[in-house]
Amino acid sequence: MSTVPEVFNSGPPSVNMASLLSDGRTLVHRLSGSAARHVTLAGSGSYEYNQATLTSPHPPGPAITSAKLAISDLPQAKAHLRYVSGHAPADRTPLGTAPQIGLSQATAQALGVRVGSRLGLDFASPRAGLPASHAVLLVSGVFRPASGADDFWSSWQTVAQPLRYPAQNAAGSVLAVAGLVGTDAADWLANAGVSGPSVTWEMHADLRRAALDRARALSGPLSRYGVDLDTALCRGTDEFTGGESCQVGGQRTGPLVVADALTPLLDTFTTQDHQARALATFAIDSLAAVSLATAVVAVRLLLRRRGPHLRLQRARGASTVRLVLLRSAVTWPVVLIAALLGWAGGRSLAPTGTSGSPQPMAAALAAATVALAVSLMTWLAVREPRGPRRRRRPRRTVAGGRRVVMETTVLLAAAAGVAALRSQGPDPVLGAVPVLVALAAALVLLRIHPLALRLLARRTRRGKGAVGFVAVSGAAHDAPATGLALFVMVLTLGTAVFGGLVQHTIGDGLAAGAAWSAGADACAITPGSTTPAPGTLNGTAGIRTALQHLHTLDLVGDADGAEISPVAVITVDPRQLVAVAPRSPLAGALLSALTASPRTPGGRGVALPSVVSPALRAREAGGGFTSTIQTHGRPAVHLSLNPVGTLTAADLRDPLLGPVSEQVTPGTPMLITTASAEHLMPQQSSGSTVLLLHGEGDAATSTTALRSAATTALGPLAQVRTRSQTLAALRDDGLTQGLGNIYATTSALAALTGLLAVALDLILTSGERSRTTSLLRTLGLGGKEAGAVNFLQMLPFAGVSALGGALVGLLEPRLMAQTLNLGQFTGGPGRPPLRTDYSLTLVLVGGAILLVLAAAATETVLARKRRLAAVLRVM
Repeated sequence: MSTVPEVFNSGPPSVNMASLLSDGRTLVHRLSGSAARHVTLAGSGSYEYNQATLTSPHPPGPAITSAKLAISDLPQAKAHLRYVSGHAPADRTPLGTAPQIGLSQATAQALGVRVGSRLGLDFASPRAGLPASHAVLLVSGVFRPASGADDFWSSWQTVAQPLRYPAQNAAGSVLAVAGLVGTDAADWLANAGVSGPSVTWEMHADLRRAALDRARALSGPLSRYGVDLDTALCRGTDEFTGGESCQVGGQRTGPLVVADALTPLLDTFTTQDHQARALATFAIDSLAAVSLATAVVAVRLLLRRRGPHLRLQRARGASTVRLVLLRSAVTWPVVLIAALLGWAGGRSLAPTGTSGSPQPMAAALAAATVALAVSLMTWLAVREPRGPRRRRRPRRTVAGGRRVVMETTVLLAAAAGVAALRSQGPDPVLGAVPVLVALAAALVLLRIHPLALRLLARRTRRGKGAVGFVAVSGAAHDAPATGLALFVMVLTLGTAVFGGLVQHTIGDGLAAGAAWSAGADACAITPGSTTPAPGTLNGTAGIRTALQHLHTLDLVGDADGAEISPVAVITVDPRQLVAVAPRSPLAGALLSALTASPRTPGGRGVALPSVVSPALRAREAGGGFTSTIQTHGRPAVHLSLNPVGTLTAADLRDPLLGPVSEQVTPGTPMLITTASAEHLMPQQSSGSTVLLLHGEGDAATSTTALRSAATTALGPLAQVRTRSQTLAALRDDGLTQGLGNIYATTSALAALTGLLAVALDLILTSGERSRTTSLLRTLGLGGKEAGAVNFLQMLPFAGVSALGGALVGLLEPRLMAQTLNLGQFTGGPGRPPLRTDYSLTLVLVGGAILLVLAAAATETVLARKRRLAAVLRVM
């Protein structure tokens, strides 16, 4: 929040800056609702004047024609500097002395001043035609900025480091510097007739762990904050300027301007969070489906065990409703106790103080679904058969028709869900689509699986021995009954493979995102055109560097004369790029395209080879470009940029262009030319300078060595980031870690639940297999052969379920490729390609087969321990 105090509306011009800064702190309470509790002011506020002309002393050196000095009161800067001589400017200027100012070492050296020197300044008048206001400041101290201190000085470059740029309409350069003053310097300057500074209060949002809830509470009040302040405080007109006048405490000010940098950040995070929740919904819905299927298998086993008792009660005259109610009265309390235990366990494990909250409706729905499943399945088991009808269709025909209708419905629902996901993106309602896909896959396998086994049984019938034929025939006979277990295994494996793909894609994408952000092993960025001192590039052993300069120019097409503005022009030395990244296709392409030396044809200026982006090539398909650069004191330079190549999509995603591309507005055309043109470009405060660093040997992993080489070349205020630190920061991201934890946890729970479902299904169908084994043993089949029959009978189910789960896990991401925007978690250009974790897939497939076979082997071992009498009783 910022404003400008009105200093000319009183008798003599005046302002009480200490009072204004204090009164401004109370304005945060005007945020509506509960938002004010989450917002605090950072520091006491600050202010900054526009640049003034330095009249005395004159900076040393004949090349400097004038100097501009901006003064600021930055209380937060005290933690990011150290005074090497003198002291900080006083907040209360002693009587009879001039206001005090502190300068950086580089600024003091550039101005040729020291502690005790006086600076004469002329401030422009706010009205045209009035004389400038003169003021004198006393240098109280010289400080040294703390290098690399959380990039604080990147916002205050001229306070720490002077800037030189060409003078307008004259030869020579202008020196732009800045200094720090105390709080009451504004009072003294107002008395001298200087117009008011821009006063700023920075507000920080304290979101803590409940970030989403507090962000939602802040979004509305922040959007209305400026209007609310204007309505409450601004009701007059400034007689001096004619603009709107406001009242902050006892000081009249100009309009209050609110600059909200938090809402865009929260909007970006909300998009990422929405994507993360959609991916998490896939895993959670799959776990819920596996759990429900396991509960259904358990109920089937319960009803199978209680079948004789239910038939006896039915024979004694019990009605269907009575039997359902009796069975529900026994099982519903168990379901309720289990639900309460699960709710209590979840509440004890869940973190507190976050935006997450318990979901009682979802818990009640889950418990009610299981309870109603018991009642429904009991009714299906004990209901009275229908009376005889005329011309009654065979039961097999009716069941087959119902199965076809059910399978067609599931297939159509799965196809519609996939189409909806691909068209409108992730949605909580569509989170069950992977479950439908797995169910459709299980139904398809149930159609194909028995047919394949029957064909195999025909071939084994002609073979020697009965073990293979009996096992395959039994597997074909039992295949339709294993549908639920097959669905559980397919869904469990599919979710695990899908989660492995997500984590593997994000893992590889994080490495690519870190490489894009750093460009090489490290990069350093500084605003403006900066030329490193001789000997600083490649001055550190084992570290190679490549310098890139970014300029914004207006180009004119040779073919049609149309102006193209703005264009991002990047000057590079291809040989340096090849040294930094020898395997980069972009570096090799630029080396072959930009090797021609600049030439100066008669009357046409300097001709430079260049490589352009597809967007720029589309604007001028048949010719080159020209640009005129006017440097004051020098003749104009006419650049002729001749395109010799076009950047491909892969070139634009090359990490070498990552750091410099981040400085370019998205959608801006790009042109890359040789570094030979850099001496023709004037030094500007706009644009950027990027230094890429590549370390060899120990320097490749030494963050300290890379940072030292970067700051040596571009100065201590350069923003330096290394690939290793960027990768560590990306991996520590909360959304990325949370997504990985969700898939790991749900996959583990689904695997345990799926194993339980398979075990229960084996118990459910063990009676049929036991009767078959007993019959074979009475016919003379040995115990080992009978065990082999039992083991081989389960082998097709294990293989089909493992294969089906792997195929579902591999195909689902491809079907929903447009929905899986994992680039939001990885950074870098575009979406990372989907990476299947084949090692994890093989482990999961092998583990699933081994688990099923282990269960079958356990059943076989238990069956072999039966005595002959037990075998005869089973028959």
